[in-house]
Amino acid sequence: MIALTLAEIAALTGGTLSPQAEPDAVVSGPIVADSRRAGDGSLFVAVPGERVDGHDFAATAVELGATAILASKPVDSPAVMVDDTVLALGRLANGYLETRLAATVIGITGSSGKTSTKDLVAHLLSMLGPTVSPEGSFNTEVGVPLTMLRADTETRFLALEMSARGVGHISYLCEIAPPRIAVVLNVGAAHIGEFGSREVVAQAKGELVEALTADGVAILNADDPLVAAMRARTIARVVTFGTGPDADVWSSDVRLDALARPTFRLHRLADSVEVRLALHGAHHVSNALAAAAVAFECGMTLPAVAQALQSAGPVSHWRMEVQTRADGVTVVNDAYNANPESMGAALQALASMGRGTSDRGPKRRTWAVLGEMAELGVHSAAAHQQVGAAAVAAGIDRLVAVGPVAAGIADGAVAQGFSSSGIDCVGDVDEAVALLDRELAATDVVLVKASRAADLQRIAQRLLAGSLPVEAGAGA
Repeated sequence: MIALTLAEIAALTGGTLSPQAEPDAVVSGPIVADSRRAGDGSLFVAVPGERVDGHDFAATAVELGATAILASKPVDSPAVMVDDTVLALGRLANGYLETRLAATVIGITGSSGKTSTKDLVAHLLSMLGPTVSPEGSFNTEVGVPLTMLRADTETRFLALEMSARGVGHISYLCEIAPPRIAVVLNVGAAHIGEFGSREVVAQAKGELVEALTADGVAILNADDPLVAAMRARTIARVVTFGTGPDADVWSSDVRLDALARPTFRLHRLADSVEVRLALHGAHHVSNALAAAAVAFECGMTLPAVAQALQSAGPVSHWRMEVQTRADGVTVVNDAYNANPESMGAALQALASMGRGTSDRGPKRRTWAVLGEMAELGVHSAAAHQQVGAAAVAAGIDRLVAVGPVAAGIADGAVAQGFSSSGIDCVGDVDEAVALLDRELAATDVVLVKASRAADLQRIAQRLLAGSLPVEAGAGA
């Protein structure tokens, strides 16, 4: 980041300095909202939460080297006092962007695939110049400005992931970080319990393209009707991506290897090139197309985009992380988040790994270890049953439902004819691990997936503990 004095921070946030704060004191380190990440020269943003209040950790942050606190309550430390620390953080980031930076802002949203696509976009654009993108899924009214404030005068691109928990959230993020390029991946059931319907999800996601000016670019998924319809909501130029030649950037000849890594032909205008991804799952082809469309708009050539896509490796944790143990068991840790669409994509990838290829021997037994999908509201029961049906359609061999809500997945599978002898409903992580330890056989493939709150990544971690992986790869 670019160093700022406390006086400058106060001016950008509309705040005032506490009696302990020196106007010329400099914030030269990171701006953080977790006191444990404070260090020399940092600014700690004290965010009030439902369970903890950041103001209670102000002294800890200063002890770790923080220059000052961004606070809305009195603290016994040097502070910039503001009315609301989250809103002030947004004002700080916007002012920082407008007065200190010359970076192109790319906003990325969608019900699923945001983090994967953000990682791909950042990887591609880093070939053109210094690029800043979020750590993991820093995509909220706190995470977006914290990401922006990591940039400096050398930063050429800001690749920002933008999420919404309701109508108006993305509009607010776009006020903080007005995008020049806006990417909308899909409209699905993620957070539908908060939105109420896919149409309302589309309304919220489309706020990203509405924020574009006439010289901006909207990159839209031609395969998703609700996304494609957003063309009418923007004055910017529209570029589409998809699986057919009617899109501006499109794919053909998709095929998967034994670990479900896609190879496909990438088309743009009259030219095309073959791309082999190191990420797992056919759904990454769509993410790669979106990232490629961004890169083309920023000046990359087709051969350069293909080369960069092929070199893209794992970045964000617990998103289709694939490791094979010494005994041949492959563990797929996709436990960071889940919704019906991403569950379906992961099950298809699992099925592909089970089928293997002609040079990898016979079919491998597939295990889907699935937990609760959160934030689905009144749609929860039907959505979990839908995932069970998807497991049957994919041809999964064994199904393990972890936790009471996930039992609905088992119900959906049984309703579609899945034999109850192939289903286990367990109460928690310990029971799931005990079952797998008893019954896994060499060469089995195990998918572990649920919403983050289910904490199912511990199953994958325990299956791999003490085991030497012989083949690894990851992708979100």
